[in-house]
Amino acid sequence: MHDYVNWLRHASPYINSHRERTFVVMLPGEGVEHPNFGNIIHDLVLLHSLGVRLVLVHGSRPQIEARLGARGLQPRFHRGLRITDGPTLECVIDAVGHLRIAIEARLSMDMAASPMQGARLRVSGGNFVTARPIGVVDGVDFHHTGEVRRIDRKGIGRLLDERSIVLLSSLGYSPTGEIFNLACEDVATRAAIDLAADKLVLYGEQPGLLGEDGRLIRELRPQQVPQHMRRLGSDYQAELLEAAADACRGGVRRSHIVSYAENGALLTELFTRDGGGTLVDQEQFELVREASIEDVGGLIELITPLEDQGILVRRSREVLEREITQFSVVERDGMIIACAALYPIADSDAGELACMAVNPEYRHGGRGDELLERIEGRARALGLKTLFVLTTRTAHWFQERGFVASGVERLPAARASFYNYQRNSKIFEKAL
Repeated sequence: MHDYVNWLRHASPYINSHRERTFVVMLPGEGVEHPNFGNIIHDLVLLHSLGVRLVLVHGSRPQIEARLGARGLQPRFHRGLRITDGPTLECVIDAVGHLRIAIEARLSMDMAASPMQGARLRVSGGNFVTARPIGVVDGVDFHHTGEVRRIDRKGIGRLLDERSIVLLSSLGYSPTGEIFNLACEDVATRAAIDLAADKLVLYGEQPGLLGEDGRLIRELRPQQVPQHMRRLGSDYQAELLEAAADACRGGVRRSHIVSYAENGALLTELFTRDGGGTLVDQEQFELVREASIEDVGGLIELITPLEDQGILVRRSREVLEREITQFSVVERDGMIIACAALYPIADSDAGELACMAVNPEYRHGGRGDELLERIEGRARALGLKTLFVLTTRTAHWFQERGFVASGVERLPAARASFYNYQRNSKIFEKAL
């Protein structure tokens, strides 16, 4: 119960920030077939109940393959795109129609003791996607395979205003009445861009983008994506990554890649500070910067536990407000997770590194090194030649980074006169 209460409290800022925001969610056909599909539906219903304006785009690749196989038809691809001739188009229409009905049915559930009890959702769809043919490429006629030409932004917007969930498929229509088979990633990306969505969420089999070492990559800038695309080659993760980056380049602030196989992956990604998938973000998710007066509350929350343990010298709010320009901070998604201060010492060419703290949940991630580098850069810019630090618990950490043992006699007079012999801090210095 305690963990649940803490989770809910930490989720509340995200609940508030997501309300009335527009999210486009892409769920491939593999995700609809997966045993976790029911939980995904419950998570989408929860988003809707929290005030999120929701557009759901579904794919249908495995369902199309099954229908082709049942009719004895051989699937054909060129450059990773399905060639949709007449018989294949019939299979596509059949698969998309069945999937749409199945998804609408799941979103219409209102059973007692179900997570959807009382939801009373309205699901809307229609001819919101205008498409055009890809045509002939490398001498290959793609027939009814198309690409998105336009999204009916106003029509979808009106339905979202009426609190409907808008359901889009991988079918698009031309002004001449033709039907085209589209890539669901293309539909989702264009919908997110044209609707000026706040988020694009892309479901895939993996938890997110995995690095060469197999570890999850938590965050990327769009400009970092090409190097991973080259590494991934034709892997489906590359398609998701490309869609996420394209959306961000088109004005969508954040794109998320999460797993359809993991129960609660969407909620973990959207309602926890570290998430559970891969974020492609226009802006830096975590940055080192100089502190401002608005950071005082966050600094107090960060350093108070260390002050209570006697690790840091206690500073009142008034002192922090007065000395805020001395601080550099690491901010992660609006939260101050680390800080350090630089105090030039009067009548000398030395400075003191003080009040260095890192949130326990974010230690061992190199934040201390980032802050130290920032403080040293600031000190050099001020023309300081020596950096002192006084510490009671972290002597080895500073020694490993070039600081050498020193003493009170080495401190400039203006600082030595305030040395607290009762704390008995160890003194270290580093030549800049």
